[in-house]
Amino acid sequence: MNDPSPAPDAHVATHVGSHVDDAPGANAAAPATAAASTTAPAPPPVAEPAGRSRGLDAQSVGLVAVFTALLVAAAVVPGIPVGPLGVPITLQTLAVMLTGLVLGPGRATAAVLLYLLLGFVGLPVFSRGQSGLQVLAGPTAGYLVSFVFAALVLGLASRAVLRRARRTWWAPLFFVATLLTTLLVVHPLGIAGLMINAKLSFEAALAADLPFLPGDVVKGLVAAVAAAAVHRAFPDVLVRRVARP
Repeated sequence: MNDPSPAPDAHVATHVGSHVDDAPGANAAAPATAAASTTAPAPPPVAEPAGRSRGLDAQSVGLVAVFTALLVAAAVVPGIPVGPLGVPITLQTLAVMLTGLVLGPGRATAAVLLYLLLGFVGLPVFSRGQSGLQVLAGPTAGYLVSFVFAALVLGLASRAVLRRARRTWWAPLFFVATLLTTLLVVHPLGIAGLMINAKLSFEAALAADLPFLPGDVVKGLVAAVAAAAVHRAFPDVLVRRVARP
């Protein structure tokens, strides 16, 4: 007669199996394994785009070349000699003012430096067809040196005006900037050049410099109005550049 009770081994196996099934890790492992098998692999990380290049772009190179040519053309126009030293009144200061106000500090300085470099290496691009390093020993040396600083200062002023002022104030503020640059940069360096190279006293150098002042005021007004018109017509030249963060 068969014993209806389960065999001891079967009872033990059933008891152990029930404990294994009730273990918390067993039930959690199964869904985790299933989820892992159905989850798609993570995509590889995408590299962030590189930042915008801040070097000279094609437009900037072209503008530097154009305004360098403008400086050369302004020097080619015959000047009016003034005083016993014959320092001429030319359109160069007008071209320098316009270059600074239109291009901003970096490109304006580059244009003036390129212009001076062309003259120093021998091209007759200075007033009265002069060229070479010997012009630095002449009475106009101070004015030539002042062109670099004037372009830089006016470029900085132009950038500040375009960032902070309304369009209706562009021309008046540009004019104020040209006046201050003329009085504090161009003429002081010009007087210093006359004192060093022409061996003049301060009073004599100041007297030789004063005839240029009224013309420079008029040139500053023309440059201010022209620069404001350029920025309104072509905002890509500088207006939108200074608006970028």
